[in-house]
Amino acid sequence: MVRVSGTDLSRLALEILGRVPLARHATFGAFLEQDGTAIDRGIALYFPKPYSYTGEDVLELQGHGGTAVMQLLLERCLELGARLAEPGEFTRRAFLNDKLDLAQAESVADLIEASTAEAARCAMRSLQGDFSRGVNEICRALVDLRMLAEAALDFPEEEVDFLTARDAAGRLQAVRKHLDRVREVARQGSLLREGIHAVLVGRPNVGKSSLLNRLAGEEVAIVTDVPGTTRDAIRQAIQIGGVPLHVVDTAGLRDAADRVERIGIERTRAAIDKGDLALVMVDRTEGETDADRDILASLPPEMPRIKVHNKIDLSGDNARVEIADGRTEVWLSARTGAGMDLLREVLLGAVGWHSPGEGVFMARARHLAALNDAADHFERAAGQAQRLELFAEELRLAQRALGSITGEFTADDLLGEIFSRFCIGK
Repeated sequence: MVRVSGTDLSRLALEILGRVPLARHATFGAFLEQDGTAIDRGIALYFPKPYSYTGEDVLELQGHGGTAVMQLLLERCLELGARLAEPGEFTRRAFLNDKLDLAQAESVADLIEASTAEAARCAMRSLQGDFSRGVNEICRALVDLRMLAEAALDFPEEEVDFLTARDAAGRLQAVRKHLDRVREVARQGSLLREGIHAVLVGRPNVGKSSLLNRLAGEEVAIVTDVPGTTRDAIRQAIQIGGVPLHVVDTAGLRDAADRVERIGIERTRAAIDKGDLALVMVDRTEGETDADRDILASLPPEMPRIKVHNKIDLSGDNARVEIADGRTEVWLSARTGAGMDLLREVLLGAVGWHSPGEGVFMARARHLAALNDAADHFERAAGQAQRLELFAEELRLAQRALGSITGEFTADDLLGEIFSRFCIGK
């Protein structure tokens, strides 16, 4: 399909089709060269503004799909004055023409890139406006509160009565609770979009590659009895309960004489720095060694970690989970699969995932940052209740943070960064 968006496409349609198609009706016919010969025959769809995706005139030409014939059709459109679209330009025009807000525009790309069925459903909810409605409801309540604050500033003699008579504290608390609900759902949506990045670390030959294969359900890593088999980081994307899980199997950590293995260990350290959590593998038949304790101590202090006691099929232990004093440990067998369901549950719990029902919408890192920024301004506003000027200013900044999500307050450079990541056709 070749899609053209712009102002007054009737001349272009007349040149290519020999007529202007009936609005919003499928029209079959030939796509014509300048001399009247047919490039192809197919379906034309014409959407006059403002009833189109971009809010401008849109003409869609659907041909047989061969690379050469569609290239000829594209070149014909360029001859008639069209130009090639920039990445994301169709969706950007839809945003600029108020057909979509910024959160909905971003969800178009999220829907295309969704790696799981649940992520696709959440992206569609965002595209339909669920996320935007939640943010806008908070903004409407915030505007009401700001109006009261600004009015009290205009009439200083009323300041004393403002907090009590207008129940500013109660209104602010209600807005903060609403924001907390949206933040929680957004965090779940962010997990569906970004997924969990888990790094398998441990001594050589404790079963890291076997665990990766068991999680993936296929042989993606070589497994042998020879320590140091894995020399480079192996990345595999899978899903657990609809949540993407990006697992990195790394080289075993030890003092290695082999130069190639040392490079692999250096890459292991780099992968750990980028991970969301670490799965620290321990050979249950040997127990926890000094080397295992050194590996645990070498992890970043703030990094969540799950200790995995592997090879219970040889040690005689039962599959189980123990959580105490901030430590999470799982006993399993990567060879037989015993305890794997327990590990999957623990992985989801470690990053804060819980079954959210049908209300989750897709959210990006910048959305979470804006929501957290608004929450910080609300907290500061609550602490400035006796200083009305500062109270009003914190509310204004909170609204500005929320407005950046839907595009009400968004810098042009941010728009360029967002839409540059889209594909050409969107």
